[in-house]
Amino acid sequence: MASEEQFKPHFPQTSRLNSIKTKIIVFAVIATVIPSVSMWWLSYVQNRKFLSEKITQELMDVSAQASREVDLWFKERLYDVRVFSSSYMLSENLEKIFLKNPGHTETTVALRRLKDYLGSVREKFISYDELAIIEVQGNTVASSAAQASPVNMPDKWLDTARAGKRIIGVPYREDAVSNAVMVIGEPIQDGQGSLLGVLVAKLNFQTIGSSLETYVQGQEVVLKLVTQAGLLLAGSGSARAEPLKPVLTKGVAEKLFSGESGPLGYEGSEGGTVVGTLKKVPELNWGVVAEKDREKAYAQIVRLRNLTLLLVAAVLLCIGLCAYWLGVAMVRPLRLLTGGAARVSAGDLDVDVPVRTRTEIGYLTEVFNRMVAKLRQGRQELATANEALREKNKQLEEFSITDSLTGLYNRSHLMETLAGEVARSRRHYHPFTLLMMDIDHFKSYNDTYGHLAGDEVLRRTGLLLKESIRNCDYAARYGGEEFIVMMPNVSSDDAFQYAEYLRDSVANHPFPHREKQPFGFLSISGGIACFPNHGRSIQEVVRLADRALYKAKEGGRNRIVSHSSSLFIADETSPGPLQGVDPDGHVIHLERNAVQR
Repeated sequence: MASEEQFKPHFPQTSRLNSIKTKIIVFAVIATVIPSVSMWWLSYVQNRKFLSEKITQELMDVSAQASREVDLWFKERLYDVRVFSSSYMLSENLEKIFLKNPGHTETTVALRRLKDYLGSVREKFISYDELAIIEVQGNTVASSAAQASPVNMPDKWLDTARAGKRIIGVPYREDAVSNAVMVIGEPIQDGQGSLLGVLVAKLNFQTIGSSLETYVQGQEVVLKLVTQAGLLLAGSGSARAEPLKPVLTKGVAEKLFSGESGPLGYEGSEGGTVVGTLKKVPELNWGVVAEKDREKAYAQIVRLRNLTLLLVAAVLLCIGLCAYWLGVAMVRPLRLLTGGAARVSAGDLDVDVPVRTRTEIGYLTEVFNRMVAKLRQGRQELATANEALREKNKQLEEFSITDSLTGLYNRSHLMETLAGEVARSRRHYHPFTLLMMDIDHFKSYNDTYGHLAGDEVLRRTGLLLKESIRNCDYAARYGGEEFIVMMPNVSSDDAFQYAEYLRDSVANHPFPHREKQPFGFLSISGGIACFPNHGRSIQEVVRLADRALYKAKEGGRNRIVSHSSSLFIADETSPGPLQGVDPDGHVIHLERNAVQR
């Protein structure tokens, strides 16, 4: 058994901040702080979100109920005035006054009856400060008040009355009244539909303020009935103090009336920050605002936050003390384990750390010793596996760029190679030539003898290409039975000689079923194009080579066509020179030269 001195690490003198014990304490504190603070923050955010939703729902419920109440209250007042205006008492006495030209006595009696009627109605309906009858000239005919006050009629009220429509004014405040009032009116007509006058009611918002007060009893919520300009019409609690004063700034009023979701925080009219929501009153440009003091609304979440912070601090203190004791208990065996780890890190795998404790540290030491033994065993295995992996990677790379049937490069690798060759050709000013070939009658052969026979033809054609090209040439399967050979620094004439050699090799190759074909022996047709003489891009050169191949097919197959010389016809049955037609239409001859590749 190795001695402890053998595994004691020899480190330079360090400060206490770098000791294992200190790091364990720091780690324990950090490991406690991060989840504790994270959970506290998450809990705080979720609770705040929940409380905000609760406050929003509470305020929205209150404001929605109050809005419906205001809407119903206003509709009832409009209905009341309509009923009052349709009273026979009003139309009969107004006809006597304006249409029948009565005497002074009858007029006085009619006016007294109108005044008594208006007074009796006013006593039963406290929502009206005053009921009055206005004639078409705008003068007050009769009023429920002992002393009639001026009526603030809206613009074009007479046109509205003559059209038989109700009149709705804007809220205002009279000097003699401590509440906001608003004029509503209904036209009074005789039996023939002529306008006799308008029954006007000065609507007092004090009663709706009392109704709003009932909705928030026992709640720390203030309700305010406001206009779009942020002016107070009625309210509950302290909001009833001064009507028609601005209680919302222009920006806050716009945001509330725009229907923004969630409670909106803003400066309250009585000072302090509040949160509020608004519900519009249907068919009116008013809204009911439900407000709550922000500090009181979020008091619960603030208390929870402070309590959570206190608990986190207490937990940190306890964890710090436990970490200190644990660090002291772990230092001695950890030093032995650290010494062994230092030797292993230096490449020495002949290590066996003595186990001095049966705690988790002792188990960790045993695991460490087994791990080192496994490392010794696995070092050689790893080297062998790495070598095998390199071979597999090399094979995979070849598979990714190679056609599995013919052994030639595939189309994707072809296009990458052509792009590199174009860049190289432009850089060094040398051309290259493309030969595009297609096996003649391949589809008929494939349909007649089956796909396996067709695959064998493709495979053998690929082998012929591999055997015949130079080391610097490049051959690939373009697709189906089409092949492409790229020849650097080769002119189209030299490429034509090579293509003839290859065509002759294919025509004479003993493919399966050679003698049985109704269309004769298998052969190839080819098209030649040169970069940059014929085309200035990959796509153009491939297109021109394909066009030349198409001309070879049209010319009867088993022949090679160069883009530069129109059509060169080769016939293996004629031993003489090759014949062709140049671009000007003249017949030219080429010697059949054997090309060794």
